Amino acid sequence: MRQLPSWPARAGVGFVRACAVVVVTMPVPVVWAAAVALAIRWGAGNPWSWLPASVLICAGTLALSRPVCRAVRRLVARWTATDIPSGHRQAPPVVRMSTGYWWNGFSYERTRRDALLDQRWRIRWGDPATWRDVRFALLAPVTAGLIAAVPAAGVTLAVLGFVRSAPGPQALGALGLVAALGTAPYAWRPIEPLAVRFLGVPATTALAERVDELTAQRADTTVAQAAEIRRIERDLHDGAQARLVLLGLSLATAEKLMGTDPDRARKLMREARAGAATSLAELRELVRGINPPVLNERGLVDAVRALALDSPLDAAVDADLPHRLDPPIESAVYFGVAELLTNAVKHAGATRVRVRLARVGADLVVGVEDNGRGGAVMPADGGLAGLRRRLAVFDGTLEITSPAGGPTRATMVVPCESL
Repeated sequence: MRQLPSWPARAGVGFVRACAVVVVTMPVPVVWAAAVALAIRWGAGNPWSWLPASVLICAGTLALSRPVCRAVRRLVARWTATDIPSGHRQAPPVVRMSTGYWWNGFSYERTRRDALLDQRWRIRWGDPATWRDVRFALLAPVTAGLIAAVPAAGVTLAVLGFVRSAPGPQALGALGLVAALGTAPYAWRPIEPLAVRFLGVPATTALAERVDELTAQRADTTVAQAAEIRRIERDLHDGAQARLVLLGLSLATAEKLMGTDPDRARKLMREARAGAATSLAELRELVRGINPPVLNERGLVDAVRALALDSPLDAAVDADLPHRLDPPIESAVYFGVAELLTNAVKHAGATRVRVRLARVGADLVVGVEDNGRGGAVMPADGGLAGLRRRLAVFDGTLEITSPAGGPTRATMVVPCESL
């Protein structure tokens, strides 16, 4: 049986955490106190002295609210394993239009700098998460901050009391020490429910963001499907269709020459047979680009292994998947691995790569690690961004870790209850 920590140990840990809560939640009141002190120093009877103080209070509150809330989220996640998403809106990519203007998701601007500046301020002031952070930064000091300050105040009272020889101060010091030891294990705990209540994303906001995300994903899927259809049409028109037309002409010519020039007719028929084999190979390659047969017939693990065998890299595949997945998920993960292997060859200059497929809880986790030069980036219009959008359709994620000099590690996580 696991032994519970002793009360002194719990009190010590609680005291440190309570002090951390005080430090994190009190910057805004400190700014307010400094502004009031400056206004009084400049002249309490002068009404204009409060104008710069008010500006300092507003600017300080807005500037500190996001760092304060970010620090609170990290402390809560570290201490209680409760993840509180920030819910801040992500800036869409700034795109230059054919007219020369830049579109930032809200308006058209003449220069990219103006588009980014306008986008930054629109998101900053129009994001509900910004005002949630401000509300929490104002509320936390007078709630969780005051409660967390009790152990520190008790220790301070104990120190001040014990340094004196009078019985009265010493009694107050003993009372402060008892209060500090008794409240230390619990004084930091109100920060968690307070953060969950006031920093969590409301259900209506989360639903609206999800609708926007699905709308964007639907648009991306529609564009991708249209591009894929055009690719198939182009490949058929330029490849197999042209060869089949030539095949028909060769057979018609051979039919006419059968009675007058049999040797030439047989030659044309041999060429037609070779053309038919080439057309069949092209059609197979085209179908393989849509969905490889090994993926349909044998599943994701064997398809990834076949992909690794075809790769010029020294590729190793470790897989532990007990069951087949849904075909759309298998297809998305397969082409994701293909994209990552291609990047390892084309951009990273790698010689070795390792692919891992495993079940972690109810998630499919796929890791691809190469020994390339690293420094991988994810531009908004690149293949990795497209892969992230493809996985987002299934609530999946893609994380890239690529320090300069390597190695590059890519992790795809896809929720999959069928595992």
